[in-house]
Amino acid sequence: MTITSEELREKHVDFFKKNNHVEIGNASLIPENDPTVLFTTAGMQQLVPFFDGEPHPNGKRLVNNQKCIRTGDIDDVGDQWHLSLFEMLGNWSLGDYFKGEAIKLSFEFVTEILGISKDKLSASVFEGDKDAPRDEEAAKFWEKVGVPKERIYFLPKGENWWGPAGETGPCGPNSEMFFLISGGHAKDAKEFMERGEKGEICEIRNDVFLAYNKNKEGAFEKLSQNNVDNGMGLERTIAVLNGLDNVYETDLLKTIFEKVKELSNVGFNIDTNIKSARIITDHVRAATFLLGDPKGIVPSNVDQGYVLRKFIRRAIRHARLLGIQGSFCKQISEKVIERMNKHYPNLEKNKKFIFSELAKEEEKFSIALENGTKKLEKTLGFLKSAGKKELSAKGAFDLYQSNGFPIEMTREMCSEKGFAVDEKGFEDLLKGHQELSRKGAEQKFKGGLADNKEETTKLHTAAHLTIAAMKELINPDTEQKGANINAERLRFDFNSDERLTDEQLRAIEAWVNEAIASKAIVSMEVLSLADAKKSGAHGVFDSKYGDNVKVYTITGSNGKVYSKEICGGPHVETLAGMGTYKIIKQEAVAAGIKRIKAVLE
Repeated sequence: MTITSEELREKHVDFFKKNNHVEIGNASLIPENDPTVLFTTAGMQQLVPFFDGEPHPNGKRLVNNQKCIRTGDIDDVGDQWHLSLFEMLGNWSLGDYFKGEAIKLSFEFVTEILGISKDKLSASVFEGDKDAPRDEEAAKFWEKVGVPKERIYFLPKGENWWGPAGETGPCGPNSEMFFLISGGHAKDAKEFMERGEKGEICEIRNDVFLAYNKNKEGAFEKLSQNNVDNGMGLERTIAVLNGLDNVYETDLLKTIFEKVKELSNVGFNIDTNIKSARIITDHVRAATFLLGDPKGIVPSNVDQGYVLRKFIRRAIRHARLLGIQGSFCKQISEKVIERMNKHYPNLEKNKKFIFSELAKEEEKFSIALENGTKKLEKTLGFLKSAGKKELSAKGAFDLYQSNGFPIEMTREMCSEKGFAVDEKGFEDLLKGHQELSRKGAEQKFKGGLADNKEETTKLHTAAHLTIAAMKELINPDTEQKGANINAERLRFDFNSDERLTDEQLRAIEAWVNEAIASKAIVSMEVLSLADAKKSGAHGVFDSKYGDNVKVYTITGSNGKVYSKEICGGPHVETLAGMGTYKIIKQEAVAAGIKRIKAVLE
């Protein structure tokens, strides 16, 4: 069937609403109060506190469409199916239905609502290991809805286990639905995985059975309830429904991709240049969404800003391979906004900021490329004098690491001057560097609300007190721009053009400690969004909320209301025993954004 992305979003929400699900909003790409991940990588992230029994204000069955960013497989971007930024059609059961109904609803939506032929579908399930048993139960449910036994493949944890999103938190076996793009169905699991690598079989839906929690020791323990987290990639599904063999020809990406081809000066050849064109399309799209997010970030050398910078600079590198010179990101970003603004109006609202930051980063990287070129030419001159004909792996890697100089450009320049490059050695050095970076990130992003530690929960409550103190003492227009919380400290970002003075920092400390000393009580009530606004509750009123929200109020024994905020929780019940609040550091993050770090002693 032919279907647009708008129609698919609508069909998805309508179907699950008819099956007693409540629609919730689209969260920011920057996770709130969660240091375990840099970005919102799945719709379930805003629901982490509710997988272990805490009630959600909108009930046990939920549905939404969520924008996501994943960078774990960034090297695969440029093939038929992988994207850094994508939209996830999601539905959840929080301690309500489990495997049987999840699979039944998934299969019904795909075959009856979307009209995909059952003959084209197959499924994969978890083969089992020391942490959890072989999922024969899910396999039987797939057979029951109509998938033949020979098209149900048992795969290892690397393929059929989801999560946790960070080091700890909810996780469990998952079961995926696949669409056959070309050829016949695979005869066994080995062939199935090989065919998937070739793009002949495409995953279109993932049913995750969140029944476990991975704790800080790395052990898997049962959650207090069985949950379901179902996800379906919008771009991939649109491609499948419209008979396409890649996501770049869909109505979501085609106009952006065509603009890249138009700007190319190499007489665009689809076979030799398609990967670069796809990477530019994906990366500028992702950068536009990050810059346009309600918690918009800017390019930097750390955390989310570093990834944003990588998206932009990687796009520029591949643009040069297509002969695109000078500033070009704005022209592509305009196409992104033009196509996506109806569903994400924040892009149009923030387009001046988006274009400005893209231009700044293009200028910075152009200088880096120029310096890298000079450095390489100088190095090649030395090699020529020494009678050598190959640039070492270290020489190529130093250019890449210090100047952001892509190996493709190094190879091209060397070739023009009659030099070879030790590319195998370069790849070995790059893999080693990436492995160290990955391990560093894993060490950095520990803890978070996913583990529900007492210390983390206390600091989450302290974050509410921090913003309330700033609003009362510094500026009523102060807003939280990000928070990173673990068991040891609170990192809190807020909007401010000027650094806070020492006197202001001490005043915030005193205000928070006054609330703690009053042994304030934390109460929670579920209100409609409209009633929450009327009650004076603070919140960033964008599209992230559902019809009902939780409002947490912190009231001192002196009768003073210290804080009233919309939040998913969790929080302490009383401030008594929280300790002494102390701000240990202040720093600038970006233009107009400052950061403080605080502890409870």
